[in-house]
Amino acid sequence: MMPAFDHLKRYDDPVNNCVSVKLLPGDYYVTTRDELITTVLGSCISACIYDPERGCGGMNHFMLPGDGGDRQNGLARNDACTRFGLHAMEGLINGVLKSGGRREHLRAKIFGGGRIIEQMTDVGLRNIAFARNYLELEGIPIEASDLGNIYPRKINFYPRTGKAMVKRLKSLHNDTIQVREAEYKQKLERSDAAGAVELF
Repeated sequence: MMPAFDHLKRYDDPVNNCVSVKLLPGDYYVTTRDELITTVLGSCISACIYDPERGCGGMNHFMLPGDGGDRQNGLARNDACTRFGLHAMEGLINGVLKSGGRREHLRAKIFGGGRIIEQMTDVGLRNIAFARNYLELEGIPIEASDLGNIYPRKINFYPRTGKAMVKRLKSLHNDTIQVREAEYKQKLERSDAAGAVELF
């Protein structure tokens, strides 16, 4: 595993009979192994990008569209800059290419962008538009998507094969996802050393 990913939670998954890697907002992960990448999305987006010829790929999880005014302040991969779609997508694609993927072979599947918190403006729709436009500009075809609506989603992605599974969480017994996104939003507001960022 590359050092940039050593903070991610990895565990033996007896249900899927493999090692699983769990992503939280601001994370991304790339691998050439027979692993499963999993995350739960509310208004955030996950792009799953892979090279079916080379058997490598990865997934990201970002909360905000665009690049935040392109103010990186020297932030490294998997740092606060990956909260923004531009940096999350660039980090993911570059990681796949460094792992042996070829740009002309890349394929994408995108998920998320649900409006799960009524009080927020629909950042999910902005995330969806950003992801679609970015991939179109990069010439990476979108093979599948499950986007928008009001539901959180659990995503399981197998980067070597490109197989993705989506479960819409229509009945939640707690507010974990809403709390996680609200806490992440507050963390971003506190940690923004570059100045004010307009969220939602």
